[in-house]
Amino acid sequence: MKLTHPHDALKMTLSLARPLTATRVSLDRAAGLCLALPVRADRDQPPTDRSAVDGYALRAADTRDSSQMLRLEGESAAGKPCENRVAPGTCIRILTGAVVPGGADAVIMLEHTQMRDGKVRCLREVAPAANIRRRGEEAAKGAVILPPGALLSGAQIGICASVGKALVTVRPRPRVAVLSTGSELKEAADRVRAHQTRDANGPALCAVLELAGFPAARRGIVGDDVRQLRETIRSAARDCDVILLSGGVSVGSYDFVPEAIRSLRGRIRFHGVSMKPGKPVLYATLGRKHIFGLPGNPIGALVMLHLFVKPALRRLAGWPPQWCRPVLHVALEEAFKIKGPRVEYRLACLSMTKGGPRARLLKSAGSADLPAACQADGVVELDPRSGDWVRRDSVPFISWRPIW
Repeated sequence: MKLTHPHDALKMTLSLARPLTATRVSLDRAAGLCLALPVRADRDQPPTDRSAVDGYALRAADTRDSSQMLRLEGESAAGKPCENRVAPGTCIRILTGAVVPGGADAVIMLEHTQMRDGKVRCLREVAPAANIRRRGEEAAKGAVILPPGALLSGAQIGICASVGKALVTVRPRPRVAVLSTGSELKEAADRVRAHQTRDANGPALCAVLELAGFPAARRGIVGDDVRQLRETIRSAARDCDVILLSGGVSVGSYDFVPEAIRSLRGRIRFHGVSMKPGKPVLYATLGRKHIFGLPGNPIGALVMLHLFVKPALRRLAGWPPQWCRPVLHVALEEAFKIKGPRVEYRLACLSMTKGGPRARLLKSAGSADLPAACQADGVVELDPRSGDWVRRDSVPFISWRPIW
């Protein structure tokens, strides 16, 4: 088995995971999707000069003499502009966001004034344009305010609404199928005999994908039968963009995933990555569909999901490549000596210190140790090309907590 370096495997995966064909959706269904086309301002933003504070609209020159009393000539509120113009020696009460009336070239804050007998005294001088949001200062009509690839979260949805984009052109979420392989596997509700194992990978992978914003459809369990496996993959490829298979990807007598993919004329892009855990991971394409063969052991499957599958799904959904797998650099709490040539991905817990985040490596009983995975915040990447690691060395950390 020829082994690919993990960095090269990720690079290849992202290069082949081209964003899906764009579609138009209503704004209330667009949260969490990426723009395929830019959003432009439909008018100047703001469309008129507006007040940035509560106070009085006036002529800046009338604030130079603190003894002068300005006659109040009306009020301008948001959605209810004042028709009066500001003449010398007068002012207009104005509320935040309201249109600045004609003749005014500044706004003085309410707390910097005194009111007496219907007249306003200014307690300090203001400069021309003070406290005014100028027409078009945020964006001119036609300017791009959200570029392609922008992820539509709260602020972005708000901007779209503010420029009248009731429909937006976005990349859809990829459709994902999850399939577990192995004649020894049973569902969680089934009774098991000594030689059988309940399928942990299928539910675990679906849970991670759900939290990441990519709901997946479980296609159940397929036994060690290459024909059945081939037909299940063929069926999933008809209505899904990505197929995840756990188990059956190594080089044993019952590891039929590579054979099934080849029989469908799929192209295996890499099979085997120089890493621990997850060495036998497989990535293939079947036309425009993407197939990931993950290890049967739960830790290896979860690590592969975070390292390769989630980035590919994000890229298919239109995320910019640099955001598909964000990496945090943290300090190791203890020294670590790598044995062998493969990159190691070790379960770790993070703690925050005055010097920044630190990673504590978790002790694990092996690649099936789900209790250890329950304690982990993610994995640290330990590359043997960097030599042995000492305490407080900076290492890459890939989170698998949904809050990061």
